[in-house]
Amino acid sequence: MMLLRRAASAAALLLTALPIAVTSPAHAADGASSCRHAASAPLDAEQARLADARTTALVERAGFADFVRRLPAALCTTRSAAEAERLLDSWGQALWQASVRRAQGQRHGDLAPGDDRPLYWARLSMTAVLARWQPEFTIDRAALRARFEDASRGLTDNDFRPAPGVRRIFISGFDPFGLDAEIRRANPSGSAALQLNGRRVVLADGSPAEIRAVVLPVRYADFDAGMVERAFAPRLAAAGHAPADIITTVSQGYPGIFTLEDWAGRARSADPYPDNARALSGGTRERPVTAPGLGPGPEFIRTTLPADAVTAAVQTPYPVLLNTEVTEIPAGATTPVDRIDGPTPGSRAVAGGGGGYLSNEVAYRSNRLRAELAPHLPGGHLHTPVLTGLPADSRLLTGPEFERNESAITAEVRAVLEHAAVRR
Repeated sequence: MMLLRRAASAAALLLTALPIAVTSPAHAADGASSCRHAASAPLDAEQARLADARTTALVERAGFADFVRRLPAALCTTRSAAEAERLLDSWGQALWQASVRRAQGQRHGDLAPGDDRPLYWARLSMTAVLARWQPEFTIDRAALRARFEDASRGLTDNDFRPAPGVRRIFISGFDPFGLDAEIRRANPSGSAALQLNGRRVVLADGSPAEIRAVVLPVRYADFDAGMVERAFAPRLAAAGHAPADIITTVSQGYPGIFTLEDWAGRARSADPYPDNARALSGGTRERPVTAPGLGPGPEFIRTTLPADAVTAAVQTPYPVLLNTEVTEIPAGATTPVDRIDGPTPGSRAVAGGGGGYLSNEVAYRSNRLRAELAPHLPGGHLHTPVLTGLPADSRLLTGPEFERNESAITAEVRAVLEHAAVRR
């Protein structure tokens, strides 16, 4: 498993028509305005990938082009920073809701409904529009983008519906990554989040449950700014609206298998592999680092998901395994050691079962918060298989094998949740 983890991490990280009508929020008219949009603006490394025409095709073929086309005029209807905030909140929520509806078959173009890539590229295109906007009043562009990002990822206006006796399951997925090597790449964890958000399911014991989800960025800076905590805290706080009964983070992991990660480590240690913005964490296997702003907690946090029940019940079409491996620097030592049986007392974390990248960190951050706010809740991390099946012809954006694999992974994520969330 340790070799599998390293191979998967290296492979994944080094691979570093008219649209249908969409329900746009208010302020969507194309009318003239005195405000301006620059012909170009400095773009970050992630936005710069929009120069590839295939990213535009993914947006158009999902029926999301109107979101990008109409946003400039909508921004020009605002007359203050506060109005701009409200507008970007509403547009972000509308993009999220349209993506969920599309993923669940209610609205889509000619791409498979569960495809997570249109949301990613539409959101990124809209942030590039925001970068070019030149209003006649002062704005905090970074803060506006952050609001839009939160809303378009399901962090706002995405509460559980109050319903007695219904278990509440909260999960997170991720954006596509490794796009410099393959711009067409998708992320099955993001697809599962979209397909399952708001779904009512029947658990293995026959009881009802509702799933709510968010899709997180593959960017260190957003984790540093507390996005994971903003996503999970309202679902864990006792004063929150209908808090969760169980949480799990989900990310893409190893070829051909699901893994429940037994341990999440506190450290970042994935360099030289970059995030989607081509930023590095500053931590390596030999010199792990702690993320800025991370609250106090142990070096390793163990899952409280019912791993035995899940692995005993869910094994097809992909095996589901419990991964007990970690990498640590033992107490009194300076050299990293790989262990197959969890950490030893007093050791320093180098990597959890999910490595030292953001999939490990989202597990650590969310479960550190769970231990602080709701220690009785089950929580942990699930790695999906690597999503394969893209056509060999790089001009083709999708294919039957790719779509079958994406659907199969989401179905098995749902099966895992239906067993993990049973009241015990």
